[in-house]
Amino acid sequence: MASSPMLIGLTTFLLLTASALFGQAESKVAPGPKPAPLNLTGILEKGGQYGTFLRLLRETQVGEQIESQLNNSFNGLTIFAPTDNAFSNLKAGTLNSLTTQEQVSLVLYHVLPRYYSPTTFETTSNPVNTQASGRSGVYTVNITSSSNQVNVSTGVNQTPINNNLYLEFPLAVYSVDKVLLPAELFGAKPPASSPSPASTPVKPKKSAPAADGPSASADTAPSAASRKGRSVERVLLLGIGLACVGSLL
Repeated sequence: MASSPMLIGLTTFLLLTASALFGQAESKVAPGPKPAPLNLTGILEKGGQYGTFLRLLRETQVGEQIESQLNNSFNGLTIFAPTDNAFSNLKAGTLNSLTTQEQVSLVLYHVLPRYYSPTTFETTSNPVNTQASGRSGVYTVNITSSSNQVNVSTGVNQTPINNNLYLEFPLAVYSVDKVLLPAELFGAKPPASSPSPASTPVKPKKSAPAADGPSASADTAPSAASRKGRSVERVLLLGIGLACVGSLL
């Protein structure tokens, strides 16, 4: 019986040692893998028909901005990705006619600043802001839903939302068959007002000078008449004189 306390102590020691070893083993279990960051480029490349949109995302650096937001966003993002055919159907030179800032606005116009599932589109309120809207209230779209079809309208053109390329919070990517054209860049411009014609000053008419005396023609006419009269008189006097001389003879 004297060995019972030793046995109890040994048992307690072994239990404590086993507990400590088990705790260390638990602490060394590796945590689960973190979810991989979302890769918009990879999603579009997998789709196989978004080369032009990918190029614009890269050249405008909007792609980097989107991926940064995706990994630090509570609201998520929704992207309308136009196909290569959508860009091909634009009027020739449309993209080249835009400035660098306008191209940035065009790309951001295809991004909504929150995650929209197909059911969310059915209850959304118009107009819907885009990433190009900022706080100015421009560059908005209207989204309508009817008969299981969702349409996006810009005021310039309209396109249905086709199949989704990716649909898991915080990112939704939908394929569209038209490039969304914002009215701020492609809307009808008001006609320029033509300048009013310059008024030509009216020159005052010169009044005819007041006649101080008879005109030169008037002066000339009486002088000629008087000379003619005097000539006639001389002829008459000469004739009378000749007649008198004849009578004397």
